Amino acid sequence: MSKKIDLVVLHEHPEWQKPLFAALEKRGVAFAPFDVIATAFDNVTPPAAKLYFNQASPSAYLRGNTRAVPLALAYMRTLELQGARVLNGADVFAMELSKSAQAALLHTLGIDTPRSITFNDPAALRRHAGRITWPSVLKPDQGGSGARIQVVNSIEEVEDMFRRDPSIWLPDNLFLLQEYLPHDAEQGIVRLEFLGGELLYAMRVKTHGRFNLCPSPVCNPADGEGVCEIPAQQVDAPPVEFHPYPDVPEQAVETARRIVRAVGLDVGGIEYLETPDGRRVFYDVNANSNLRPSVAEAFGFDPFERVVDYLVAQLG
Repeated sequence: MSKKIDLVVLHEHPEWQKPLFAALEKRGVAFAPFDVIATAFDNVTPPAAKLYFNQASPSAYLRGNTRAVPLALAYMRTLELQGARVLNGADVFAMELSKSAQAALLHTLGIDTPRSITFNDPAALRRHAGRITWPSVLKPDQGGSGARIQVVNSIEEVEDMFRRDPSIWLPDNLFLLQEYLPHDAEQGIVRLEFLGGELLYAMRVKTHGRFNLCPSPVCNPADGEGVCEIPAQQVDAPPVEFHPYPDVPEQAVETARRIVRAVGLDVGGIEYLETPDGRRVFYDVNANSNLRPSVAEAFGFDPFERVVDYLVAQLG
């Protein structure tokens, strides 16, 4: 990085970054990408830029980039200790990497969230058998594109699953058994995208039973399969649908805004669903926000242009 730059973007998925990089180039921002897949850094070189923007993703391991996540986290901690400003920095990224921490945070905020039990040995679930309702959702602490998430019906089923395939534990060796919450398939779940603490846009996501809800057209094109991993049992399901949701309730937006502020999220998405008995349940915090241009277009703007607006303002 010999030339003078103002912004460094940490990433490991170049396809996701193409729209952002194009918008930055169009605006004339002096930036440099920093690919965390295979790199190194030392503890004496001062930060190269005024501002860093973290776009690393927990799902890196699905693309064979398992070591990218700990490198990104270590690098951001080093940068912050050196006095650099990092958007969606180390603490925010650490929260995104842990569904267990997210569940605890939402509960302490008094926000309705699924009951969760975190475990590193399926047999230990038997100590909590009286508090488990079936079916339940089994999900990894470090999520990513819906991989390793499935609905299970008994502790025996969970034990058998890990016995048959111990590789399921990788890369984080930690899982959650979470309350299963039914929702209207025609309404789907709701994802709220935030930028600088304020709502950018809202969308309804019809899952069709899939768990990979990545909004990027690279992962979930309007038709066909994307490049992100999708659990085999869901391959025959229709594609995930993303629809603008201009009438999102203000109360839901305010709850999501509370989460954004508590996490310290600069750019990211908050997800919730509504149950048939009237619960509005928040369950996911996404610091790496893959924006959906077609949804933002329905609101009259290019989402990446808005992100660049925000980045330029932070540089100023």
